[in-house]
Amino acid sequence: MMRRHLLPAAIGGLLFLAAGASSQELSLEELLPGIKERAVVLDIVARVIERNQQEVWNSVNAKVTIPGRPVGLKLVGTNIVVAVQFTPYLRENGNNVLVAQGQIWIDVPNQGIRYQTTLQTIALEFGEPVYFFPLGSVEDEARIEIQIRLRPYSAAPAPPAPSGDGPKNTGHEPIP
Repeated sequence: MMRRHLLPAAIGGLLFLAAGASSQELSLEELLPGIKERAVVLDIVARVIERNQQEVWNSVNAKVTIPGRPVGLKLVGTNIVVAVQFTPYLRENGNNVLVAQGQIWIDVPNQGIRYQTTLQTIALEFGEPVYFFPLGSVEDEARIEIQIRLRPYSAAPAPPAPSGDGPKNTGHEPIP
């Protein structure tokens, strides 16, 4: 019986604290200049390359975020799902870091579904291309290649151009 009385009081206390904290927050208009100064853009080109080195699918995206907030990308095929998150971190000394997290589900014939996860921390500078291979980078097999470039939001827009003559994709259609 005593638990019933303690739980609502604890929740009420938490709600009061949260409400008190929000009354001191800045307005959206006051926050926007600071957010724009800190905002970054991840230019992402995802490609599927066949064994013969021919690009069969690609997607070009420019995702705006702030340092410490992840940007997600999901690729869905007939027997594969790749979900990746890229989280940029900016350091005052200019040594930026990108944390790349990947999850892969592959339906392997006669074996069932396999799951794999990866986590990489990559040092990078603004404008430097970084390549992420969720399935590895074996040259004699089909592969998924994701190229990432980090740039300040305030910089002139410069989305990366996909290489090859493969079909273009807006990032919403499934991969083959």
